[in-house]
Amino acid sequence: MQNSHIPSRFDALRQATAPFMRFFSESAWSKLPDPQPSDICDFAVGNPHDMPLEGFVETLQHWIRPQNKGWFAYKLNEPLPRQVVAESLRRSHRMSFEPEDVFLTNGSFAGLAVALTSVVEPGEEVIFNSPPWFFYEALILHAGGKPVRVKVDPRTFDLDLEAIERQIHPDTRAIIVNTPNNPTGRIYPPDTLRGLADLLERANRGRKRPVYIIADEAYRQIIYDGRDYPSPAQYYPNTLVSYTYGKTLLTPGQRIGYVALPPGMPHREQLREALFLSQMMVGFAFPNALLQHALPDLENLSIDIPRLQRKRDRMVSALQEIGYSVRSPEGTFYLLPRSPGEDDRAFADLLAGYKIYVLPGEVVEMPGTFRISLTANEDMIERSLTGFAKAFERAHEEASLVKG
Repeated sequence: MQNSHIPSRFDALRQATAPFMRFFSESAWSKLPDPQPSDICDFAVGNPHDMPLEGFVETLQHWIRPQNKGWFAYKLNEPLPRQVVAESLRRSHRMSFEPEDVFLTNGSFAGLAVALTSVVEPGEEVIFNSPPWFFYEALILHAGGKPVRVKVDPRTFDLDLEAIERQIHPDTRAIIVNTPNNPTGRIYPPDTLRGLADLLERANRGRKRPVYIIADEAYRQIIYDGRDYPSPAQYYPNTLVSYTYGKTLLTPGQRIGYVALPPGMPHREQLREALFLSQMMVGFAFPNALLQHALPDLENLSIDIPRLQRKRDRMVSALQEIGYSVRSPEGTFYLLPRSPGEDDRAFADLLAGYKIYVLPGEVVEMPGTFRISLTANEDMIERSLTGFAKAFERAHEEASLVKG
């Protein structure tokens, strides 16, 4: 029965987040003590399993020393970090981003909320691609929008442009594009992004307000095999770019990111005010003072991407040798193997019996799979392989007994 003291809109939010909440409150992983036992293998989420980057700690230690009496006063979109971000985007995207078009947020989670509340009116539709990051639907609902789910191509994990075009209606206001994609690891290629831009330009004809792309680029620096990163903003001017430093620094608890408008966006001056007001109204979504002061140095830091690639290669080859079906991701720090049976929650529980913890695929709308985070360290990966093999064998034995 609904609690009469809770607004009805939370029913939809509860339903949208049910798989996530079930895992984070009821699973064996959610019952682990903090700190975790040293003999477990935790692949469930993108938390660090090594000590933080030495340069990160030194940077915060340096910038925590106040240089004036307002050092820890209220901070909005401060000029120096905005300039740093604009210069970084000019290099990475080869576009002349302006500091005035950078809006600093406490991570990409807040950035997406700010972007959605800035462009979406109540009842307007927002397309998101499935499998998704598990909070897109809820963020759209919270912004007053109507979520519209479109499945990616199951063979390539690429965007299904024909399916997207079929879902564009007069009330469509935005589409969230996450590349590299969490959880599939797919980097959408230039031809796909160019095709998406073309169909959105066609849809915009005769509209007073365009359909926006909200580009979730949280993992754009975590790419493998020497690949280039094409941004949706390079192909479609009505794109809001969302980014977080929490992935490349592997510091998800120290949250700083931004939303940025590309220089070719029409009427971006009007959108600046909407973004600033959204930053205020979603709960003062500005990074704290220390992280803003430190951003010029944080911009130059990163976890070891070649090391991540080595962990990816080791894990993919070992799982394939055991018998798992798993693709090698092009980016992000996730793998998405198929479970030996369709019940991914049951298989996650089976792995937990071997002290291996993974994210069931139902949480990311991929039933029959499970997600592995490569933020685990090498020792954890090596210790897990025997358990992965035993769980695979046991799952097949149980399936054979059921069939028999």
